[in-house]
Amino acid sequence: MPVAISPERPDTADARSLIAELDAYLIPLYPPASHHGYPVEKLIAEDVEFLIARCEGVAAGCGGIKCYEPDYAEIKRMYVRPPFRGLGLGRAIMEHLEDHAAERGIRVLRLETGILQAEAIGLYDRMGYTRIEAFGEYLPDPLSHFYEKRLP
Repeated sequence: MPVAISPERPDTADARSLIAELDAYLIPLYPPASHHGYPVEKLIAEDVEFLIARCEGVAAGCGGIKCYEPDYAEIKRMYVRPPFRGLGLGRAIMEHLEDHAAERGIRVLRLETGILQAEAIGLYDRMGYTRIEAFGEYLPDPLSHFYEKRLP
């Protein structure tokens, strides 16, 4: 299945739909204090580079990256719609985000994910991310895992 990954504003219809699906999935799983996803307006205000993956033209997944140059960049709003899981889209989006950071000279990527996100945790583990303590504005949270990867 042909896949295209490209930058897109997070306020487009497809981006809003993906973010809304991600929120609808996460909100019942965690209390409000453990929700760390940026809403669309904050993604724009914080200058998060946002990508959408499309399979045969259909928006299938998304991810973003917020650069805290030169120290690190943070992966935000990673999501792949259930019908498109298992096709390698998560890895492809992550690789695009890693390339984006590397092109800017950033060599450390960090992220937060919920402890119930088994598929995401598996992806991050397979891609060489290692568990770290809470970073940046995050506080320690028993419902969150924090990860880091050093780029070559």
